[in-house]
Amino acid sequence: MKISYNWIKQFIKTDWTALQTEELLTDLGLEVEGITPYESVKGGLKGVVVGEVLTCVQHPNADRLKITTVNIGAEAPVQIVCGAPNVAAGQKVPVATIGTTLYTEEGESWTIKKGKIRGEESFGMICAEDELGLGKSHDGIMVLAEDTVVGTAASELFNIENDEVFEIGLTPNRADAMSHFGTARDLKAGFLQKDINVELITPSVSAFHVDNRTLKIDVDVQNKELAPRYCGVTISGLKVAESPEWLKNRLKSIGLTPKNNVVDVTNYVLHELGQPLHAFDTAKIAGNKIEVKTVAAGTKFTTLDEVERELHEDDLMICDAEKPMCIAGVFGGITSGVTEHTTSIFLESAYFNPVSIRKTAKRHALNTDASFRFERGIDPNITEYALKRATLLILELCGGEITSDVIDAYPNKIKDFEVRLSFENAKKLIGQEIPKETIKRILTSLEIKVNNVTETGLGLTVPAYRNDVQREADIIEEILRVYGYNNIEFTNKLNASISNSSKFEDHKLQNVVGNQLVAQGFFEMLANSLTTPDYIKLDEQLKEEHNITMLNPLSNDLSVMRQSLLFSGLEALSYNINRKRSNVKFFEFGKTYHNYNETREEHKHLTLLATGNRTAEAWNGLNKPSEFFYFKGIIKSTLERLGITRFKETPAKEAIFSEGLTLALGKNKLVSFGLVKKNILKHFGISQEVLFADFNWDNILEVAKHNKIKFTEIPKYPEVRRDFALLLDEAVSFESIHTIAKQTEKQLLKEVNLFDVYQGKNLPKGKKSYAVSFTLQDANKTLTDKQIDKIMKKLQANFERQLGAELR
Repeated sequence: MKISYNWIKQFIKTDWTALQTEELLTDLGLEVEGITPYESVKGGLKGVVVGEVLTCVQHPNADRLKITTVNIGAEAPVQIVCGAPNVAAGQKVPVATIGTTLYTEEGESWTIKKGKIRGEESFGMICAEDELGLGKSHDGIMVLAEDTVVGTAASELFNIENDEVFEIGLTPNRADAMSHFGTARDLKAGFLQKDINVELITPSVSAFHVDNRTLKIDVDVQNKELAPRYCGVTISGLKVAESPEWLKNRLKSIGLTPKNNVVDVTNYVLHELGQPLHAFDTAKIAGNKIEVKTVAAGTKFTTLDEVERELHEDDLMICDAEKPMCIAGVFGGITSGVTEHTTSIFLESAYFNPVSIRKTAKRHALNTDASFRFERGIDPNITEYALKRATLLILELCGGEITSDVIDAYPNKIKDFEVRLSFENAKKLIGQEIPKETIKRILTSLEIKVNNVTETGLGLTVPAYRNDVQREADIIEEILRVYGYNNIEFTNKLNASISNSSKFEDHKLQNVVGNQLVAQGFFEMLANSLTTPDYIKLDEQLKEEHNITMLNPLSNDLSVMRQSLLFSGLEALSYNINRKRSNVKFFEFGKTYHNYNETREEHKHLTLLATGNRTAEAWNGLNKPSEFFYFKGIIKSTLERLGITRFKETPAKEAIFSEGLTLALGKNKLVSFGLVKKNILKHFGISQEVLFADFNWDNILEVAKHNKIKFTEIPKYPEVRRDFALLLDEAVSFESIHTIAKQTEKQLLKEVNLFDVYQGKNLPKGKKSYAVSFTLQDANKTLTDKQIDKIMKKLQANFERQLGAELR
């Protein structure tokens, strides 16, 4: 939300700098995310001065150029070549001096430099109004009044407005601060806490009076639940035209584009008081009647943006006797708005049900300044005041007269909230006792009425516009934010509770695994659970009917819950690779979501992604790629860290892998991993290999609970290593060798390791050579050569018999 500091100063008079005010606003809970300078004319006309044309003669080398000498208040006049047809001696003109930066209407800058034009030197530029940003005319140079003083800065002459605009990160609960008046109201309370008493200046509407009753519009609010309050008045004889500079500057400072004086006033009051307004051209209101109601589902309606929309049966509409004219509180229709031909209007000011507006805005994917406020809940008791304020501004800027009584359909007044505050509870929640008088002063400054005071607490009435303050805890929060979080003292005492929880709880195992993966060079990522339905087409095992679809998606790219974590991970990889970070390793804990026969299921996963080299480039050239077996080692070490060492390997059946493995324990699949297919990577613009692992975290949690960690003493006796070079068929895997070895010698064989693979020259076709090491150790004694030889012979015999192996 943008807040103009100059605008704020219309409500409270202060000499504080914008930086000081920024700090106070942030302390009050209205966090200022930045301050942007605003100039009504970009550049502020710095370097532009008033000059007097002393001489003006024809350029010798150009028919359309003149050579002038201009007094700009310097020691000597300057020569300027000018192409304007209306330049003449004796004129007072705006001159952009050497070094001045001017801006085009599109915001592009250009700097005035000394130069030669058709052979004649020129030391500046005599400007037209469009070149200065003061208008659109380019028929000739600007000619100023004769009594204008030479050398005067143009910024003083044209009253350039400079402002500072706060960008406030408004939280959804602070609907009361969605305006300049609301922000000023908070500042007043903040100033008072610092013993600075400032008056909150409220625009007067005492001049409002009905001129005649010649144009009456009947109002029928048929759905009072969706429109608890509806006000309106007619204004006739007005003239739609361009707004004055002060109004245009106010709107432009907060990023709005001025339209015309009527529309600009409604926008001005919206951002001034937080009350949305809408002006209808009365000539377009059929039957001189307004009906506030819902219409039949499927009704077609074209909004101001020229988009035809299909209405929902719950959309509240502002209609005339024949047709809908406006989506209430959200967006106007294309046919009923104000144009340059409008001479009379019906001005609407209303309070609509926040939930209804929020649903309608989401249904039609519309986010307007009006809906932003209505859906959070505006002040229901400012409706008539804002209507009168806007009416007086329209009369001031557009002329005309008030031609009806104010209609105020408010059958059931929205009441203020009654809340009881306990001083003891306030002390307990805040952690420090705040003096009772300070508490009362803070609450009063926030327009919270103190009804009664006792030794134990206060009876309070909270105004209806503070719909976020309805409980005692909310009152305490209000006290604390104005008192100042920074004013609460720290204590040396720390209170904590210790829970008796299992070491196998989800979050604890996540921390264990996460720490290990980070130590191995992985970075944790967190992707959105919402994704695009198009990704289903990339994995033939995912089905569209299993999608969980959002009822009110923000966009098509965020319209379904994800069935796989792969695609959001590939989005992250692609983002990094496109920014020259091609060595990436990510892990993510997250859920997938599925709809099986109207039964919705969530499954927890841990996924790993690796691409490029294991480490960044180094001078020693050790740039090893993140290849399949390195990735497999990461996965196995992750399982081992959780005490899971027994599992069976099978080829992965997932359609996303070009090759991969699945590790399972019994019927429980633990993880599938492998190389992602190139056609999937191509969809994300990735041309390098990507390894992906998908851990079924639910199964891993279940298996990990049953594992017991065993501790053994460090053996006193040495281990022995023996090697075999085995000639095997190509189809034989190392896993087979490992399994047979462990079955052959269960007690003394500690490790089996593959340290070399050879295939090619000097080997028979269809054969390969495995160099395998075997580590033997007895915890109670030193192994003898006889024992070792016996074990190795048994291993050799089993390899030959079961695998057809030969020793090389």
